[in-house]
Amino acid sequence: MFSPSPIKRILFFLVFDFIISFFTLYFSYNLRFNFDVPLKFYDSLFTIFLILYFLKITIFSYFKLYNVAWRFFSFYEMKNILISHIIAYFIFACIYYFFREELSPFARSILIIDLVLSIFFITLLRLSKRYIIENSDITKYKNTLIIGVNNRTKSILTDKENFEFSAVAICDKSELFINTYINNLKVEPLDELDEVIKKHEIELVIISNDYLQKELLNIYKKLNSHKIKEIKLLTTLENQNTVLLKNISIEDLLARRPKDLDFVKINGFIKNKTILITGAGGSIGSEISRQCIGFGAKQLILLDHSEFNLYTITEELNKFNVVSIMQSVRNKDYLENTFKKYKPDIVIHAAAYKHVPLVEDNILEGISNNIIGTKNCIDLSIKYEVMKFLLISTDKAVRPTNVMGVTKRICELYAQNAVYSKTEIVAVRFGNVLNSSGSVIPKFRNQIKNGGPITVTHPEIKRYFMLISEACKLVLQAASIGKGGEIFILDMGEPIKIVDLAKKMIELSGKEDIQIEYSGLRPGEKLYEELLINDSDMKTEYKSITVAGKTKYEIDKLNSDIEELLTCEDKLGKLKEIVSEFEHKLN
Repeated sequence: MFSPSPIKRILFFLVFDFIISFFTLYFSYNLRFNFDVPLKFYDSLFTIFLILYFLKITIFSYFKLYNVAWRFFSFYEMKNILISHIIAYFIFACIYYFFREELSPFARSILIIDLVLSIFFITLLRLSKRYIIENSDITKYKNTLIIGVNNRTKSILTDKENFEFSAVAICDKSELFINTYINNLKVEPLDELDEVIKKHEIELVIISNDYLQKELLNIYKKLNSHKIKEIKLLTTLENQNTVLLKNISIEDLLARRPKDLDFVKINGFIKNKTILITGAGGSIGSEISRQCIGFGAKQLILLDHSEFNLYTITEELNKFNVVSIMQSVRNKDYLENTFKKYKPDIVIHAAAYKHVPLVEDNILEGISNNIIGTKNCIDLSIKYEVMKFLLISTDKAVRPTNVMGVTKRICELYAQNAVYSKTEIVAVRFGNVLNSSGSVIPKFRNQIKNGGPITVTHPEIKRYFMLISEACKLVLQAASIGKGGEIFILDMGEPIKIVDLAKKMIELSGKEDIQIEYSGLRPGEKLYEELLINDSDMKTEYKSITVAGKTKYEIDKLNSDIEELLTCEDKLGKLKEIVSEFEHKLN
């Protein structure tokens, strides 16, 4: 009964505006006549009140003042209350001018007194709850430090109904804000973070600015050194003004956040195109599908051989113009029917077997799915004059030590050397994406949930990481500038030790008793991955994207070698023959 709702709020304000309006008008009469109002003036009092009240609520409704929640009442609403009153009382003055005989006796000075009183008391009513909330007893909440000053900082400082904490300090690195005051809190230098934490006995930290990866990591290390376990990030929902607090995650600490994302370029590449995405239900394929929808693709052809994955992404995107094809890229005849029917403008080939140990145990399947599947997609793209073909590759294709990596390298060779006239064929190579299926982060998270231990293959093993959403945007951006034959390489930053990643995830979980165990390198696994092969790699107009030097391989010879690879007994030997730098490691 007492839970808030829009209808209850409107009724509440209508009732109290009625009471306040009657009170201010009655009080105005008394002020005008020094609390000795002649009886004849009461004859028109109620009529005048009803006219004024009707005008007020009509104009208040026009300005949506009855739709504003108490806790969000601001200067903007105060301004609208002032404007509404001026309009209402001006209209009443006009009414009185034409109907003064019916509304007399009435002293016009009462109108001015009532205007001032009504503005004051109606505004006071709407400010009251916010004042109470902002000045309530907050000693029960944790001492909170806010790092970063921006337009959202004020909202979390004042909205104590939704954010239950006691802000006792603010830090920022900008000289523009240092030593200024926000909500009576002095903004202190971020360089003095250690002193601020000790001085205010900080228990909880809210990071409200979007910091670069290195800055965020440095802040996290300092907070962790003071044993602060509650660290939250202030975020805003996409396309909304809703401000949320979320616990800092390993993804936040490792996110690259490239600064040269060119949304105009990506939009021009994707908008109004029919796009076929293979492996559309996988981690990369599904995110690329979402990005293509966001950049205005005309139609998406979602192709995947996994029924569950295809169902999941189809359900998510069912409001858009998508077609779901449950098909394997290995079956060229079926695949050709799809090309013939939908005539895609762009093909994004994300379908592949990527799990290193599984491909080691299933070499023929890895060759068939990765190499033949890619070859089928490229050949059909050329045949049906697809505008652009994009191959999703991997850092494991560089000096490969496992079957998965060498199959992807052969895919790159085919993409670089295929003969085409109208189809531009490009590849994009990058490292691990955070939280992808089968990656270490979901595995570690599950191990922590179960009480440990976390298993790491080797204390020195390193990997590159990037957020899936950022990687996919850069993939589309690289494809947009490709002219055919390039292998684009995404800047993945510095490689990260997997054991350091595990330690950070343990710290973030708050379960300090989780142990780390080393299980040894798996077959085909490297201690570290590479993204570049030699110094011939060229820069592009974007710092986050470079181009690998082209490797020539006569296409008829490559086709012949691939056919032989499918039938020969010594598949590892043939893979080595095609990719001379392949050094198979059994570990």
